Amino acid sequence: MDNKTDGSEEKLLCESDHRFMSLIWDNEPISSAELAKLCLEEFGWKKSTSYTMLKRLCDKGLAKNENSVVSSLVPRSEISERESNIFVKRSFGGSLPGFLVSFLKSKKLSKAEAEELMNLIEDHVE
Repeated sequence: MDNKTDGSEEKLLCESDHRFMSLIWDNEPISSAELAKLCLEEFGWKKSTSYTMLKRLCDKGLAKNENSVVSSLVPRSEISERESNIFVKRSFGGSLPGFLVSFLKSKKLSKAEAEELMNLIEDHVE
């Protein structure tokens, strides 16, 4: 997935794509046969469904299948960052403080969590 500079918004991974990529990230490099076995155990998918999903993710440039060995082309952290940015933009008009206010309405932070957040903020101030 390359960076978009034409103003178009990248799409979030659908739930099944994300779950499938999580199996790849957690087990890579993995044989396509072993991946199909994991998909049967985890999701109840038939072998054909697993291979169809794998081809789709390879076509999207997220994974590769070379000599029946599957690995990711995009790290989990990059997908998480992109999805987080899209979510905050779509749901909170891009306002990180707006997101935090909404998130914290129903949750209390531990002292350690609060300190970690304050340190992160200090490290990322322009």
